[in-house]
Amino acid sequence: MLNIRRYQPSDHAAVWDLHKTALLAAGAYIEGSVFDVDLGQIEAVYLDGFGEFLIGTVEDRVVAMGALRRTDPARAEIRRMRVHTDFQRHGFGQAIYNALERRASELGYSVLHLDTAVVLVGAQHFYAKNGFKEVRRGKLGIVDCIFYEKLIGRGKSR
Repeated sequence: MLNIRRYQPSDHAAVWDLHKTALLAAGAYIEGSVFDVDLGQIEAVYLDGFGEFLIGTVEDRVVAMGALRRTDPARAEIRRMRVHTDFQRHGFGQAIYNALERRASELGYSVLHLDTAVVLVGAQHFYAKNGFKEVRRGKLGIVDCIFYEKLIGRGKSR
């Protein structure tokens, strides 16, 4: 059974290991990437800035994670969605995402947005299944990406 809770500083090493393991398995890890800087500053980037960083544990092992980062008063970005390869296809990613969307609504956001690499086809299906719409394609550094948005809460009635 998955237990979802807020990130704690003592989770740092496990979060980093999960991040790297999941991206290596997907063929999307870039050693020393500038895109990983936020993982060294989770409290400042996510928790202290009207966001969230959740981890999912099974028997005290960190097996899933996801984050929410404020980008403006109405918008928040979904980031760092990861599930350990040994625990995929159990609904853990969906559970983390659902908790993040609920938290985004509680914080008053009306739009969620995110990007994912073109090579991460599973992630693309996951976000489409959860109501995200592709808004554009482009590059982040050397990575070809798809950018998505979704209206939530009060934003759905627009």
